[in-house]
Amino acid sequence: MTSDPRLIALYDWLATRLPGRAFTLAPASADASFRRYFRVSPTDGGDTLIAMDAPPDKEDCRPFLHVARLFGASGAHVPQVLGENLEEGFLLLEDLGGTTFLERLNASAGSAASELYGSAIEALVTIQAASRPGDLPPYDEALLRRELGLFPEWYLSRHLAVALPEKDALVLATAFDRIVANNLAQPMVYVHRDYHSRNLMVCDPMPGVIDFQDAVYGPITYDLASLLKDAYVRWDEARVIDWCVRYWERARKAGLPVHADFADFYRDFEWMGVQRHLKVAGIFARLAHRDGKERYLADIPLVLDYLQRACARYRELGPLAELLDRLHERTPTTGYTF
Repeated sequence: MTSDPRLIALYDWLATRLPGRAFTLAPASADASFRRYFRVSPTDGGDTLIAMDAPPDKEDCRPFLHVARLFGASGAHVPQVLGENLEEGFLLLEDLGGTTFLERLNASAGSAASELYGSAIEALVTIQAASRPGDLPPYDEALLRRELGLFPEWYLSRHLAVALPEKDALVLATAFDRIVANNLAQPMVYVHRDYHSRNLMVCDPMPGVIDFQDAVYGPITYDLASLLKDAYVRWDEARVIDWCVRYWERARKAGLPVHADFADFYRDFEWMGVQRHLKVAGIFARLAHRDGKERYLADIPLVLDYLQRACARYRELGPLAELLDRLHERTPTTGYTF
């Protein structure tokens, strides 16, 4: 017998959604938020389902439901909502399976990458092609800067225990201004905001898209940067560029407002990645030091490597690259290419 009152309440609610059917609950996935997911397995052998537990005082199910409708209407494969209880914070969802892209990549030693990333790029273009202003909150300057602020607050101050001198704080502030200016100048579309190997599922049709409740209307390169500069899996630069080209070609055919020159598009992609990786380093540090989820610290080195390599390629971000090298006692990275 569990002593978890929310799990008891979830079980009781599910019993009303599945009258007369016995079932078991088992954890389905870990989450960086307060949400929990359970796989509902009917003992009569019927299809498994997913139950979401989102405590109403900490999470709001309504954005999930709204984005599920938007992305589903675009043609993307999102879980069908089979039941909802907003007062208690419970949802009953279609089960898109138990295998993420990351798990399939690991199991196949990367041999499944072409198929998986091809489907992810197609789905991304599908979602973006359905974009309309006003459907989602804007990924505006305030939100971009709030995210960037996680880096000095949680990664530098809390994780590294570093207090930047005034000249270095100015370097960081100047870089933030340049990054935000680039991000806001990009064309705007629907942005999943966490479109990567742990939130894409191996199912039919592929991919299944999950964890989209924080979606916004923002820069067109954001989700591509999340996908191809993933905090949990590394690809060599030649492969990333190849996938970027494939996305760019499909996006142009779909009428999406990408740059006519691929070099300009790739620059935006890299600058968007810089914003994301500054944010992610801060988030991972916060998860460890505030929430006790220390496993995310192991993913920070890859995030910082993406960040330092991208900054070192652009003269405008050179001072930030040099600052990052000093903070991590690294040999200065290669000279600028742009």
